[in-house]
Amino acid sequence: MRPELRKLARLRRLEKVRALAKQHAAQQAAAAEGTLAHLKSLAERTRAMGDVYRDHAGLSDGQALRQQIQFTQGLAGITAATRRDALSAQAQADLRQQELAMAERRRAAVETRAQDSARALAQRQSNPASAARKRLGTGLE
Repeated sequence: MRPELRKLARLRRLEKVRALAKQHAAQQAAAAEGTLAHLKSLAERTRAMGDVYRDHAGLSDGQALRQQIQFTQGLAGITAATRRDALSAQAQADLRQQELAMAERRRAAVETRAQDSARALAQRQSNPASAARKRLGTGLE
């Protein structure tokens, strides 16, 4: 196999590898976005639940008040932890999106190189006589 054909075949294989890497990055980005959405929803639900239990009007004695306050404080802690997790998931999702964009740029660069190589090879094959022809005469003419 000629070197040009080997180079083109190698570029095509590399393009397939980069396409698979892009697909993997897209799957990871989708998973990160799903986790982020789930955590945001969970944080909102726990915050809403805490808001419902903050009303102390219907309590009959101090013991019930103390238990409800402890419960709402526990919910507030859970809400804060969930918000921190959501912020971490947001950072992770952003990172995965950047990795996806980088994988696409790498794939597109290899695709462009492969297309350029194929075009150059096709051009050389369409004009084989003119490329191999020796010049006649001397350099002084």
